[in-house]
Amino acid sequence: MDRVVKPLVMALTAAGLVVAFAYLVYLGWSMISRSEYLAMRGFGVGIILLTAVGAWATWAILRNGFELQKISAAAAAEGIELDVSTLDHRPSGRLEHAAADELFDRVSAEYQATPDDWRANYRLARAYDHAGDRARAREIMRVAITLREADTSGARDQR
Repeated sequence: MDRVVKPLVMALTAAGLVVAFAYLVYLGWSMISRSEYLAMRGFGVGIILLTAVGAWATWAILRNGFELQKISAAAAAEGIELDVSTLDHRPSGRLEHAAADELFDRVSAEYQATPDDWRANYRLARAYDHAGDRARAREIMRVAITLREADTSGARDQR
């Protein structure tokens, strides 16, 4: 059921966004071309510019999500995901502070040994996430994605 519903919902959402962006561009353009008032023309330009920013932000979020899915799938295929099932959890599902610190210390030591490996960066980003430091997790995950792309392109070049 999920294999049908999720893609359908994503397709409908994407179609809705395209329609909304197209309508906003049309609205902005009609304000620019049909109005004799400078304020309305400026408002139309603003609508078009904000629509362009919204479209860019939507694309950036989607691109980041796709890259995160790829690297997560690669990490799962290699069996390098962090095992947090034995650690203490809060009722909310998050790790207890002491358990997250212990996990972070262990993974940080692994990272120190191989800082240029995408796997170590990925695990460190996940440890930051479990510790609650989302900003650093995103920063390190970007590094992991870049290193993995360089690693896979290097492997392709050797063939």
